[in-house]
Amino acid sequence: MRILGLDVGDKTIGIAINDMLNITAQGIETYFRVSMKEDIKYIIKTIVDNNIDTLVIGLPKNMNGTIGFQGEKVQSFVKQLEKKIKYSTNIDIENLQIVMWDERLSTMQAEKVLMDGKVRRENRKKYIDKIAATFILQSYMDSIN
Repeated sequence: MRILGLDVGDKTIGIAINDMLNITAQGIETYFRVSMKEDIKYIIKTIVDNNIDTLVIGLPKNMNGTIGFQGEKVQSFVKQLEKKIKYSTNIDIENLQIVMWDERLSTMQAEKVLMDGKVRRENRKKYIDKIAATFILQSYMDSIN
């Protein structure tokens, strides 16, 4: 089973994938957003190229569990992505599972990893979303294993 994890932000999308043994999540890249149309096209290509069965998308929630403004933006992105996937001839929509996953604190965890690794503040932007996507995906994988 191939699982893709996404951390969707305003300027970037962190992308992670599971290993072949379904034990660990591995960051692939930080995609710098262009436009909704191009972003979705890129994600669909990534799904197809990696034969993804499950798409795990981080849902930012407030600490009290409610959905805030950023969470609503992510939900809107997911709706548009689902709509495009539905009409894509390259993806079997019946077999692609899309999961919204609570991502509270994933960015803070990623920031801590980068700070502990002594990555300079100006360089953290290159990696933070990829690492956050890795934490989101790993959390999901731990819950199903």
